[in-house]
Amino acid sequence: MLKTLAMVPTYNEKDNIQDLINDILNLDESIGVVVVDDDSPDGTSDIVESMRQKEPRIHLITRKDEKGRGTAGIKGLLYAIEQGVEYIVEMDADYSHHPKYIPDLIEAMQEFDVSLGSRAIEGGKETGRNFLRIGITQFAGWFIRMLMGVDVKDCTSGFRCFKAEVLQSIGLEKMVSVGPSIVEEILYACHLGGFKIKEIPIIFEDRTRGESTKTLGQYIETMVRIAQFRLTMKKPKKR
Repeated sequence: MLKTLAMVPTYNEKDNIQDLINDILNLDESIGVVVVDDDSPDGTSDIVESMRQKEPRIHLITRKDEKGRGTAGIKGLLYAIEQGVEYIVEMDADYSHHPKYIPDLIEAMQEFDVSLGSRAIEGGKETGRNFLRIGITQFAGWFIRMLMGVDVKDCTSGFRCFKAEVLQSIGLEKMVSVGPSIVEEILYACHLGGFKIKEIPIIFEDRTRGESTKTLGQYIETMVRIAQFRLTMKKPKKR
C-alpha cells in the first residue's frame, strides 16, 4: 500500500520524465507518483501512460482544457489526498528537485507537518543559474518573509512534503493562483494554519535537459499575488 505520493506537474518534460519516475519509484516500494500533465505537445503524457500500464504505482492526469502550474498543482494535490496516502511530495520534473532528497523530506514528517528542500540554509545551495536569476530568487525570499512573516528562508521552494491532513485543512479548493505563485499561496496558508515547517538542505541544480517555462512576467505576477494573499487570506479557526 502506498504511504507517499509524489505529485509532479509537467509541460514538455519528455527528456526528463521517464528517468525521474524511475528514480522516485526506486527509493521505496511505498512511494508512488502522480504526473499532472497539461497535454504537452512533446508527448510527455504518452511516455507516462506507457509506464503506467506496467506499474500500478504510477498515476497520470492529462489536462486538455486547462493550463497553468497553479491549477495543475491543486488538481494533483487533491488527487493525492483522495488516494489515502499519509504524505504528499510536491516537486518539479526537471531534476532541480532531485528525488534523492525525498527520504529526508519524509523523515522530517516525524516531527514536523511540512518539510521543504531549501537552498538558503546551511548545507544548501544552487548551481547552474546566472546571477540575475539567483538575485531574483533571493529578493523574492526576502520580500515574502517581510510581507508574510513566514519564518522560512527559501520561501520560493516548490520541493515540499506535506502531511495529507495539512493539505486537507488549508482550503486548496479555494486557492486562486493559476501560475507559479501557488507555491507561495500554499506556504502562506500552512503558516496561517500554525503548522510546523522544517527546511531540509538541498543542492538546487538548474535543468540541463528541456527548457524552463518560467518568465520574468511570472516572477512579477508572483510578487503581486503575494501582496494579495497578505491582504485577503485569513487565519483559520482553531482546529
